[in-house]
Amino acid sequence: MITIDWSALFLGTEDWSFLTEVALRTFIMFLIIIIGLRLMGKRGVKQLSVVELVVILGLGSAAGDPMFYKEVGLAFTMLVFLIIIVLYAALTYIVGKSKKVENLLEGKPVCLIQDGIFVLENFKKENLGSDEFFAELRLKGISHLGQVETAIEETSGELSVFYYADEEIKPGLSVMPDSLNNPLKRIDEAGHYSCTFCGYTDYKTSASSLICPKCKKKEWVKATSKKRIS
Repeated sequence: MITIDWSALFLGTEDWSFLTEVALRTFIMFLIIIIGLRLMGKRGVKQLSVVELVVILGLGSAAGDPMFYKEVGLAFTMLVFLIIIVLYAALTYIVGKSKKVENLLEGKPVCLIQDGIFVLENFKKENLGSDEFFAELRLKGISHLGQVETAIEETSGELSVFYYADEEIKPGLSVMPDSLNNPLKRIDEAGHYSCTFCGYTDYKTSASSLICPKCKKKEWVKATSKKRIS
């Protein structure tokens, strides 16, 4: 005859008093995961919202340990599940009622390019490297910033791009590989040049100032005005 130790099955090696500590640990870790993901930025979240990703991580972790460790009781796991689900439902309700809370948890869409120039104060907040960002633009068929009227990073981390019509395209900073490798610190040939830091583009001659009026940097590359290929 098989005897089942029901206490060990549900509580493992702990007692009922440990449930309070599990509740506190779960609540603290839930907050810590949200804060950590917000600090990581949208690029790590992509399609899932921050809260949804926290729920997935929390439930996954809670479900894993009882499968492998005898000392982890099922009662604690069920409590973790219950707390996470209740917190998720509560946050979903609060987010639906408060725009401030929604912006705090999910963030807001951020304009990264306006009129073919980087919006530097927003670009820095998102912790984006130029190589990574240029790669995303190339995947959307963009070869230089002069083709882009506006680019917005959505709360999901995806990039929304609004293009200039072909007849409105202007010279801009190239986003092709190695386009920033050999910046110029003097102008020998008159033409359109782009600031390597902010993308500001202007017609320059050998007598022109090399101080960018937008970001005050002094390095430039030859601008391009190619049309987009759909």
